[in-house]
Amino acid sequence: MLDYTAIVLAAGEGTRLRPLTRNRPKPMLPAATKPILEHVFDQLVDAGIDEIVVVVGYRCDRVQSYFGPTYRNVPLTYVTQENQLGTGHALLAAESAVDGPCLVINGDQIVDSRIIRETIAGHESDSAATLGLLQRSSVESYGGVTLEDGHVTNIVENPHDDRDYYLNAGVYVAEPAVFDAVRAVEPTAGEHHLVDGLSALVDSGEIVGGVVSEGIWADATYPWDLLDVSFELFDAGIVDGDRPLDDHRGVSVHASAMIREPVVIDRDCVIGPGAVVGPYVCLGENATVGSNAVVEESVIDADTRLGANATAVECITGIGVTIGAGSTVSGGPGDVRVRDRIFEDESLGALLADRARDGGGVTYVPGSIVGPDVDVHPGTTVRGTIPEGTEVRS
Repeated sequence: MLDYTAIVLAAGEGTRLRPLTRNRPKPMLPAATKPILEHVFDQLVDAGIDEIVVVVGYRCDRVQSYFGPTYRNVPLTYVTQENQLGTGHALLAAESAVDGPCLVINGDQIVDSRIIRETIAGHESDSAATLGLLQRSSVESYGGVTLEDGHVTNIVENPHDDRDYYLNAGVYVAEPAVFDAVRAVEPTAGEHHLVDGLSALVDSGEIVGGVVSEGIWADATYPWDLLDVSFELFDAGIVDGDRPLDDHRGVSVHASAMIREPVVIDRDCVIGPGAVVGPYVCLGENATVGSNAVVEESVIDADTRLGANATAVECITGIGVTIGAGSTVSGGPGDVRVRDRIFEDESLGALLADRARDGGGVTYVPGSIVGPDVDVHPGTTVRGTIPEGTEVRS
């Protein structure tokens, strides 16, 4: 075991992933068939961590009711960040739950145990903190770090200059000085950010180390990224897409159905006659694929029903979705609206949030986003973004 308590920052909503986060926080969205946060816990336990403090906030009930007081015999201590005022604010909420140096990790990104182990191993006694880093060709959408002789010289969010940056993997070994630095830094737009505190330590001459790892790291910033994250878990072997179906409790696959690996199928799923599932498909618990339906390159969450002769390609569903008989999600590319931005030619056939349902024979234009509790009448063509609770007629 490693002599570090892990603080897992899992309080945020993930607003850019709406409407999937309407009823649950980003860490509870599916990566393959398990919540992102469950993968984080797995990697911490695999790395030897034997005590975990979880900072929860937005829809904290969804986290606490799912995991309870322990995970794989490791105790979980929950700390609530009442208002989501940044990662630094979340860290300070957990300060009283740890004693001495600790590991800090984001709960909404998948980081494998190798990065965790190497960051801890690289932490030196005279360092105020150590960051886990990755070599990536592009870091503009995340945090960039410059390194010299193993010491961090700059931490820049969303860098756009021509310096050589490493990607900040969101894994930190933090000495008590980190808490003091975060507390002392002026908030930005009303929020305290962990990286601002780390930057202040660097600027003040404190030693902040950096460890470059080749471990697996994946993040979903926008809805279509959930497809890429799940598929990367297949390719990295973190999720086994080639397990025999009889390993899955309660799974019923008709003899005439075709399973094209890699796929991962959770318990109590039903796959009907003539259905084709895969490749790169994740079926959540109690999902049903009707007769002669086709599902490819999709993340289908729990309790979702695909009717007979339906097609779902590059499709993401929430919980309890119904895609009716003969409905078609043909796959991307498509233009997707996220808040006030249009993203062109993204690989998203459609996203249907929790309890969205259609009556069959519905066509989804690539890039469609359907909010929770939307009711789509039979034969309708769906395009663009459909707000929560809407009734859509042809």
